[in-house]
Amino acid sequence: MENNSKFILRAIELSIKSIKNQGGPFGSVVVKEGKIIAEGFNKVTSNNDPTAHGEIVAIREACKKLNTFNLKGCDLYSSCEPCPMCLSAIYWSHIDRIFYANTREDAKDIDFDDSLIYAEISKDKNNRKIKMIQLHREEALEAFKIWKNKDDKIKY
Repeated sequence: MENNSKFILRAIELSIKSIKNQGGPFGSVVVKEGKIIAEGFNKVTSNNDPTAHGEIVAIREACKKLNTFNLKGCDLYSSCEPCPMCLSAIYWSHIDRIFYANTREDAKDIDFDDSLIYAEISKDKNNRKIKMIQLHREEALEAFKIWKNKDDKIKY
């Protein structure tokens, strides 16, 4: 557990660094084979990018450094339980395990509340706060047909 402590403490240190850089209090590290591959902290306001959460920043950096989109064999350490967007990115990147410090309830207590998103995801798409309007499905299916028949596709 010693290494786990070292890595989670680094994520917490990054979360404090983020505050000093005008970001939200969130930091993350990606670890492979006992070494930190990438670090990230919240850059939403500094980059004007709502997707620049600490986990996303760390995942992007890890993928760049390892020259892959598949982070199997890596763990992610986060100063807080990942939000729905970050959790999705973690699944898409195939990270093995998530270690976290603060909970989503702790984040809610300081006005980082993801409960609306969790509630919206479980609703029928026609009952969500942001309306979803489908257009030109038949035309769009053409790309899916081409992909389905492509012999040299790279699955992810």
